[in-house]
Amino acid sequence: MSASSKTRGHLTTLHSFGTDPGSLRADTYIPENFPKNGPLVVVLHGSSQSAESYNNGSGWSALADECGVALLFPGQRRSNNVIKSFNWFKPGDSQRGGGEPLSIRQMIGQVIDEQAIDPSRVFITGLSSGGAMTSVMLATYPEVFAGGAIIAGLPYRSANTLMQAIYRMKGHGGPSNLKLDALVRAASNATDRWPTISVWHGGRDTTVDSSNADSIVRQWQKIHKVEGLPTRVEKVDGFPRQVWCNAAGRAVIEEYIIGSMGHGTPIKAGGDQGLGKEDKYMLEVGISSTRHIAEFWGLASVRDM
Repeated sequence: MSASSKTRGHLTTLHSFGTDPGSLRADTYIPENFPKNGPLVVVLHGSSQSAESYNNGSGWSALADECGVALLFPGQRRSNNVIKSFNWFKPGDSQRGGGEPLSIRQMIGQVIDEQAIDPSRVFITGLSSGGAMTSVMLATYPEVFAGGAIIAGLPYRSANTLMQAIYRMKGHGGPSNLKLDALVRAASNATDRWPTISVWHGGRDTTVDSSNADSIVRQWQKIHKVEGLPTRVEKVDGFPRQVWCNAAGRAVIEEYIIGSMGHGTPIKAGGDQGLGKEDKYMLEVGISSTRHIAEFWGLASVRDM
């Protein structure tokens, strides 16, 4: 019997997904045109948000309808964190095999089994604390994910206490490049399959300083063997995109810094390709991070306007 219930709004509650040591909630969205062995995108909301509000703002379910993509929305409970942030900085919630990461891993396993997901096409993205938890998941369960997109987030294990987290969010201190690399390598037993990395950040973000975006890139460069300057720099919808390609020519890391943007997810709600809706932390800047992330992952093609 399916562990899902009737739809609440247009998301469906996933009631049972293992031991759930992190005491999280979970919702799914499975479009009518979802094919057998289709892909899954895991979407993590930011502080003070819910799965529903983040989905409405980012437009992920609308894109899922277009492209036949299954969605999983892990959700934080206020009993775990008063502002509903994922606890990315707590040692018990930032390691493989326990806490919130294991809860999210169990949700993914449940949805893969229920919906016949292609396990080689599982992706994850998140904003702010959800972006930082995306870093956690990519480091602790790299074999699960083909790619990840971190929006206004922080590097894996850049903080271990709340005070340290606040300090890092302001752009102060942080591990060296060597330590950033070592933290990811020590987080799992992975040796070969590493997820691609997409990084998005506002240049005027006063909540999570944009220096964290560069630190995330540096955390993954040596792992992907793309140290140094980007392979190319280009303009996408008027914004700079840096791309690092491996020896085979595959783009494995990309970074967008939206210079005039503050703290939030970049959206483009209007036009033929419009997705989502402007709201708090869902910022209308003329580029859809959702659509371009999906394109980076090979799930969608951004049509010429």
